Amino acid sequence: MPKNPHIRSILIIGSGPIVIGQACEFDYAGSQAARSLRDEGIEVILINSNPATIMTDPINADHVYLKPLEKKSIIEILEKHTVDAVLPTMGGQTALNLAIDCDKAGIWQKYGVQIIGVDIRAIETTEDREKFRLKMLELGIGVCKGRTARSFLEGKEIAQEIGFPLVIRPSFTLGGTGGGFVEKPEDFDRALNNGLHASPVHEVLVEQSVTGWKEYELELLRDGAGNFIIICSIENFDPMGIHTGDSITVAPAMTLPDTLYQQMRDLAIKMMDGIGKFAGGCNVQFSVNPETDDIIAIEINPRVSRSSALASKATGYPIAKIAAKMAIGYNLDELINPITGSTSAFFEPAIDYVIVKVPRWNFDKFPGADRSLGLQMKSVGEAMGIGRNFQEALQKACQSLEIRRNGLGADGKELTDQKALTESLAHPSWNRLFHIYDAFKAGMSFQTIQKLTRIDPWFLHQIEELIELEREIQQYDLDDVPPELIRTAKQKGYADRQLAHIMQVRESKIYKYRQKHNIRRIYKCVDTCAAEFEAKTPYYYSTFNNAVPQILDRPEPVSDLPGNESIVSNRKKVVVLGSGPNRIGQGIEFDYSCVHGVLAAKECGYETIMINCNPETVSTDPDVADKLYFEPVFWEHVHAIIQHEQPEGVIVQLGGQTALKMAEKLTRYGIKIIGTSWEALDLAEDRGHFSSLLRDLNIPYPKFGTVRDSQAALDLAKDLGFPLLVRPSYVLGGQSMKIVINEAELEQHVMKILNDIPDNNILLDHFLENAIEAESDAICDGEDVHIIGIMEHIEPAGIHSGDSYALLPPFDLSENVIRQIEEYTKRIAVALKTVGLINIQFAIKDEKVYVIEANPRASRTVPFICKAYREPYVNYATKVMLGEKKVKDFNFKPHKNGYAIKIPVFSFNKFPNVNKELGPEMKSTGEGIYFIDDLTDDFFQKVYSERNLYLSR
Repeated sequence: MPKNPHIRSILIIGSGPIVIGQACEFDYAGSQAARSLRDEGIEVILINSNPATIMTDPINADHVYLKPLEKKSIIEILEKHTVDAVLPTMGGQTALNLAIDCDKAGIWQKYGVQIIGVDIRAIETTEDREKFRLKMLELGIGVCKGRTARSFLEGKEIAQEIGFPLVIRPSFTLGGTGGGFVEKPEDFDRALNNGLHASPVHEVLVEQSVTGWKEYELELLRDGAGNFIIICSIENFDPMGIHTGDSITVAPAMTLPDTLYQQMRDLAIKMMDGIGKFAGGCNVQFSVNPETDDIIAIEINPRVSRSSALASKATGYPIAKIAAKMAIGYNLDELINPITGSTSAFFEPAIDYVIVKVPRWNFDKFPGADRSLGLQMKSVGEAMGIGRNFQEALQKACQSLEIRRNGLGADGKELTDQKALTESLAHPSWNRLFHIYDAFKAGMSFQTIQKLTRIDPWFLHQIEELIELEREIQQYDLDDVPPELIRTAKQKGYADRQLAHIMQVRESKIYKYRQKHNIRRIYKCVDTCAAEFEAKTPYYYSTFNNAVPQILDRPEPVSDLPGNESIVSNRKKVVVLGSGPNRIGQGIEFDYSCVHGVLAAKECGYETIMINCNPETVSTDPDVADKLYFEPVFWEHVHAIIQHEQPEGVIVQLGGQTALKMAEKLTRYGIKIIGTSWEALDLAEDRGHFSSLLRDLNIPYPKFGTVRDSQAALDLAKDLGFPLLVRPSYVLGGQSMKIVINEAELEQHVMKILNDIPDNNILLDHFLENAIEAESDAICDGEDVHIIGIMEHIEPAGIHSGDSYALLPPFDLSENVIRQIEEYTKRIAVALKTVGLINIQFAIKDEKVYVIEANPRASRTVPFICKAYREPYVNYATKVMLGEKKVKDFNFKPHKNGYAIKIPVFSFNKFPNVNKELGPEMKSTGEGIYFIDDLTDDFFQKVYSERNLYLSR
C-alpha cells in the first residue's frame, strides 16, 4: 500500500534525558525517523526535554518542543497544531508510557490523532508480564513457568508453587529496573517488595530462573501487508542472567545452528503477528536450553530499541528510517534500500563480517555500588567493533572502551590471583571478559572456566586461541619472527601496542616491521548484502589484507592493496574525531557537536570523514558524514585512516576528552589540528602553566599547588590552608575529585589517586567555601571573542558543573561580577590563541571572580545554549576553526526570553546502596531543559530552596 494521504503531520515523542537503560540510541532513532518523514513532505512536530541531542535540533523537525514529557505538554502542542498521527515508538519506554497515558485519558481521541507504528494493545500485552505470558501460551510458544503477582501475599503463594531459584520481573519498567534473581527463600521478601514498588502499576512476574541458558535476539520489521524481514540475529556472549544491555553481544549469532535459527525465526514472526497487526520494528528475545535446545520466549519489544540501533549499525540497514516510512503506509517492496540505492528494502541483510558490542560501565563514580551484573542494567554506554572474525571484532571493541586497556589483555594488567579469578568468573561484573582471558593465561582449565561462566564453549575456545597465539609469538625475537605469525595476530585484532608488550619491544618497532613486510590495514565497506550488489554507502571498517607478507622498498598506497574498498578522492578533506562510548562526564552532547561540525565542514566544501565507535549515536549514522570509519578512537586506527585519506587536518575539540587525548600525538606526527593548537589545549590542562598565564593576565584564581606524593601534599596543605580540592590532572567529569578538610583525609585521598592513576600530577586548590559558581562559553578566532552564554549554578561551588542546576542567563549576579566574567573570558580566550570554542568556569566570592579552569573545546553546556538561544553556535565555531569565517562575520541574534534551567538527571535507582550526595565528581547521566518566564516560578523556587541539600565532599 502506498503512503497514507491523510497523514500530513506527525508528532514524534522523544525519550527525555539520558538515564541508564535508555540512552542516545533513541536520539539516533528519532533523528532518522524525523528526517525520513520530512523526505515524504510530512510536517514533523517533535517533543523531547533533552537539550543535548541532535534529535531536538531545528535541522530535524519543523517544530521542536523542548518540554517535559507529560500529558500537559502534549495537550499544549495539540491545541497549537493540527496533528494527524503520533509516532511513539522512537522514544523508548518513556515515549510508549506517555502514549499509553494519553490514550487512557482520551487525549488522542479528543484531538483526532491516530497512533501509528504500534498498537496500544500490543504494548500492553508485551509490557504486562501476565498478559505476555498468557498470549505466548495461547500461541503455543514456550515461556518460563510463572505467574503475575499484584500483592505481596500473591507473590509469596506463587514462589511456593514454583520453588527456587526464581526471577522477579516488574511490569512497565525500563532496563530491568526492580528485577532480580532470588536464590534462597530468605531473600525473597525484600526482592518481592522492591519489584512491586519499582513497577508503576505495582505488579511483578514471579517465574522460574533460566540462568545459564543461552540468550539470542532477533530484530524484525513488518509492513502493513504482513511482509516480514529479519534484519539480524544477535547472540549474547553472556548466558541468561545478565541484562542484555550489560551483555557482550555478537552479530550475527555465532553458535546458532540453522535448524534452531529457522525455528526461532518462525516463532518471532508468530509472536509479532500474535500481539497486533501494526507496521514497524520489533525486538524479540529468546532463551535456549544448552542441554536440550528447547526454546522459550523471554520478551518482545514492539518498538525501536537499543538492539535496533546496534542492528542498524551492524548491518547498515536503517531500521528507524524504514520503520517510519512503513508507519505511514508504505510496504517494504515499495521502498528502496538506502545502502545500495537501487535494490528493494524488502530483503534480509547478509553480512560477511562480525560485530561485537561491549558495554561501558562507570562503577568508579558510585563508591559502594553493587558491581555485580544481573537483571537490572547498569552500563552507561557501549562500544562496537567490526572485524572479519570474532577475535578481531572483540579486540577492536575492547580498544574502543577507553579503560586504559589496549585490547583484550596482552598489556601486563592481568589478574593472577586464583581465588579472585574464580570469584569473578562465577559472579560476573564489568571485567569478567578480561578475567576469562587472565584465567586461561594463569592455566585454569577450560572445563573449570566453562563451568563457572556457563559461556558457550565456542566463545571460550576463541579466547583460549589468543593465549596460544601469544605463547607462540613469545618464542621469537622481532628479528626472527615469521611475518606470517605477525599477520595472523593482526588479523585477530591485536594492536601494535599489544604485540610490543608480548615481544618486549617499542610499539614503533612493530609498526616499522609491519610496513616493511606489507602487513597493512585495508578498508572494507559495510554493505548489508555481502557484496552481492554494489553499496552506495561510504561506511567502512578496517581489517588486514590477505596477501602473503613480502618485503617492500616502500609501502604501496592502501588504495592499491588487494581487497581495499575505500577509494580516496582528490577533494580537500577534514577528519572529525568522535567521542567514543558514552560515560558519565562525556555523553551525547559531544555527539551533537561532532554532527554539527561535520555539517558545517560540508557547507564549507570539505569532504568530511567521521571516526567513531559508538553504535548508539547520530554521528555514526552512515548518511551524516561523507565517509564514516566505524573504528576505535585509538591511536593506531586513527593514524592509519589519516595516512590513507591525507586530510587537510583533524578536528579534535568537538569529541570531548577522547578526541583531545589524540592532540599531542597528532602534533608530534606532523598532522595539522584544525582550530586551537595542541600547545594551547595542553596549557589549559596543565594547572601550573595555566596559573602562570592567569597571573600574567592579572586574573584571580584560588591558591593551588601540584604534588606527586602524600608527604608533599601535607607540606603544601600548610601553605594553602583547608578545605582543599584534590584532583588528578587530565581527567574529565571530575574523575577522582574530592574536597578534604584535614590532613588524614588529604593523605588518604592522595594515596587513592596514586593507586588508581600512577605517575599523575595531583592538584591541590584552596577550596572557596560558599562561593557561587558560574561558567561562560565563547567562540574565538584568535583575535575576537563572542560570548555565547553565561550560566549561573544554583548550587554553591563544590558540586560538579555537570551535576548542578544552572540558569541561562545568570539570575542574581551583579553587573560588576558579569563584567569581570566577560572581561576574563575574552582575555583568556585570546591569550590561549583559541580558534573555536572555549568554556571557562568561575567561582565568585565577595563580588570577586576567580577562574577555576578553562577548556578550549566544546563543552557540555554548548548544546544547551544553542537550544535555549536558538543559534547554531557549533556551526559558527567550526567555520571559524576551518578559517572560513571570522567572529565578526556572524550576525548573532540570540532569542532571549526568560530563563532556561539545566536540570541534571541521575540514575541512582540502579545503585540503591549508594548515597545521593553530590560533590566535585560528576554523577549525572543526562540532563533536561526547562524554560521559565521569571524567578517567581514554582519549579525554580523549589530547586533554589534545596540548593545545599546534597552538597557533599
